[in-house]
Amino acid sequence: MGLAQAIDLTIVQSQIVPVANPRPGTLFGTGKVEALKALIAAHEISLVIIDHPVSPIQQRNLERAWNAKVLDRTGLILEIFGRRARTKEGRLQVELAHLSYQKSRLVRTWTHLERQRGGYGFLGGPGEAQIELDRRMIDERIMAIRKELEVVVRTRELHRKGRRRVPYPIVAIVGYTNAGKSTLFNRVTGAQVFAKQQVFATLDPTMREVRLQGGRRIILSDTVGFISDLPTMLVAAFRATLEEVIEADLILHVRDISHPESDNQARDVEAVLAGLGIDVQSAHAPILEVWNKVDLLSAITRVEAENAARFAERGPVLVSAATGEGMDALLVAIDKRLGVGDEIIDLVIPAQEGRLINWLYEEAEVLERNPLETGDVHATVRVAADKRDRLLAQMRRAGATLNPS
Repeated sequence: MGLAQAIDLTIVQSQIVPVANPRPGTLFGTGKVEALKALIAAHEISLVIIDHPVSPIQQRNLERAWNAKVLDRTGLILEIFGRRARTKEGRLQVELAHLSYQKSRLVRTWTHLERQRGGYGFLGGPGEAQIELDRRMIDERIMAIRKELEVVVRTRELHRKGRRRVPYPIVAIVGYTNAGKSTLFNRVTGAQVFAKQQVFATLDPTMREVRLQGGRRIILSDTVGFISDLPTMLVAAFRATLEEVIEADLILHVRDISHPESDNQARDVEAVLAGLGIDVQSAHAPILEVWNKVDLLSAITRVEAENAARFAERGPVLVSAATGEGMDALLVAIDKRLGVGDEIIDLVIPAQEGRLINWLYEEAEVLERNPLETGDVHATVRVAADKRDRLLAQMRRAGATLNPS
């Protein structure tokens, strides 16, 4: 139902239909088709959604029997993707997946297979069937989209190379759809990314620079929500939206801890991550669980969640992205996970080298700073492992030295 509500459909009826022996022509048996036909007519239903793969033949026959549009799970997800994609790449990916899906269903889309029309030049000889022309047009458009995507992918790779030169660690937000990822992203960054109680609210990765309290700068990436049983063709078509996850230094796995299926949803997300080649099993996996929506828990359930988090192997952080509760603890946890390889360095800075002091406050965490009798400055700083060489270069330029004590 969540998928249907994501595109503002009004749900008139919902029921579970056991199918012991799927019929190749209609999926359901004759009696069930007739019973549903009466229900559809009585409520003047114009769209029927079947949460199961439906073949082109089955879809065509059911539409004829019920006099209503029929969508299976893949078709519905494509409709949602089409509404949510906002960047050029996202729209191209949507169209590519949609065309691939439609190509296999021309038998349903076109019922006038007997219609013939003459061709022009090399584009179809005299008497070529309508469906053949339609298939050719789809193939040509698919080729054109793939060429455009190649250009976009190269551009994205250039952007990634630019980010590697910074270099700031990438923290990617992932989670089951409607877990509150975009709301969390907005809360941390202050950005106004589209956030709504809908599935697939985000299709295009959105990235923002965030400076943590200790001075560490990160790139926070919001990604598309995962669902169970996502069609393979869609995973492939939207793999680019998950590239930031593959390259992330840390993954924030946001869970709707108030949802009754939270554990099952978490397993679905981990299955997708594992399929991308990401370690999700070991205690040292680059994953930090964020248990969101604690504001929706009852007092008793809240205590149970806190106890569970206390004994959980990866030390999840309880937050409410909607109210802001737990945000400080989350940012500290992110800094701690990214700071495993940090170094503590004592140095003495010449009195006139304010430029180096400014660099330390910008690029590191100044733990202690004291003036010396000579006018020089003694500082103790925490620096990320990947910035150590840059710090040493800055020290050489400024004539700063390591504190011998």
